[in-house]
Amino acid sequence: MVTETQELPETGEIVLATITKLTDHGAYVTLDEYNNTQGFLHVSEIAPGWVRSVNKFVREGEKKVLLVKKVNPGRSEIDLSLKQVSKEQQKKKLLEVKRIEKGRTLLDVVKTSAGLSDKELEKLEDTIFSKYDFIYDAFLDVATKGIGVLDDLKLVKKISTSIAEAGSKIKPPSVEIRGICDLSCNQSNGVDIIKNAILESIGNQSSNIFVTYIGAPKYRLSVTGPDFKTAERMLKPVLDNIQKMIEKNNGTFNFTREESKKTREG
Repeated sequence: MVTETQELPETGEIVLATITKLTDHGAYVTLDEYNNTQGFLHVSEIAPGWVRSVNKFVREGEKKVLLVKKVNPGRSEIDLSLKQVSKEQQKKKLLEVKRIEKGRTLLDVVKTSAGLSDKELEKLEDTIFSKYDFIYDAFLDVATKGIGVLDDLKLVKKISTSIAEAGSKIKPPSVEIRGICDLSCNQSNGVDIIKNAILESIGNQSSNIFVTYIGAPKYRLSVTGPDFKTAERMLKPVLDNIQKMIEKNNGTFNFTREESKKTREG
């Protein structure tokens, strides 16, 4: 039962819910993030058009991302909608929930490793939330940049050490941009010109940019970065320099993109 003292979602909020009971008129659900508060998903809000059978769209025990249409604490009512949730909203909510779950798991690891009491753990959560929207983001930041990013939080050594250890096991997300360079140079030392153009253009970025010889005159360039914008920013000057050096020696340059890839963090 919903009470006036219980925390409730706001109208327009996107929530995660578990289907608990199906009826001819819709489905009863519990809101996962609000202490399993009960809400109702009317049949008219399950899918566009006429819904002949509720169980064709939702099943008991299934989790759904829903929109809060109306909240009436006085009458213990929370009306929800499934059909008004876009795919983008659903994806964003599920990623948010996943981040929260990962954060809780990592905090449990730190609690055990550092020997923290419940009160100390609660204080640590509050401290992290003063800087980050999600607990997991703090650990991901540590995995990407090192424990020094938390210096301003003034954590005691046993906690920072435990966070560093937990963060070291996280694989930061990354993207890969690939493409084929079609390079030719008819001069007597054309092969050396092409080789030098590639090596000099990559320079000190060799840890992020890889070149694979496919077979004359094709070379595959692969650039990895934390996001597509950064990867593109690394790739552009490399391509510009290669093209400039090849054409300066009366050669030809062409770059054809391949499908980009994105890895999941974990």
